[in-house]
Amino acid sequence: MNEPTFWRTEIWHPLSVHFPIAILLLATLAKVVALIVRNEQRAFWQRVGSYLLYLGVVTAWVAIYTGDMADGIVSRKLCDPTVLKDHEIAAFNVAYLFSAATALNLLLVSGILAKWPRTTQAIVVVLMLVGSSYLTYAGHLGAQVVYNQAGGVNVPSSDCAGFE
Repeated sequence: MNEPTFWRTEIWHPLSVHFPIAILLLATLAKVVALIVRNEQRAFWQRVGSYLLYLGVVTAWVAIYTGDMADGIVSRKLCDPTVLKDHEIAAFNVAYLFSAATALNLLLVSGILAKWPRTTQAIVVVLMLVGSSYLTYAGHLGAQVVYNQAGGVNVPSSDCAGFE
């Protein structure tokens, strides 16, 4: 008898990866809005962007972890494993860039970089925009792994005997 689909570790990555994608893109949008709006709204958007950033970074590292778990299973079945490696490198770039943005943001919030609030906020936004670019690229490569090479996909037999 086959094990339940949930216990296949390569399935955990697609379950965990979509949350940080959405959250980090929303965090970037909120931080960009915070740079544009007037003073009375700026604090609100900064706070929203910060909370989304913190949540997104934690879940991005969870996605990295689950991707690493899936790597050993998926890479053996791919025709071109270099796409998977490029996907992994792009994902690490995402996590590092957003982690750096988080560290700078925490230093700003804690008062350590209070002398340069606008400059620090601008650097945080630039890191997040570059991170969002890598996020888009990593997602594109992940889609290639799944849809072009059937990475992590259970391909049933021609008679579908496994579904009886």
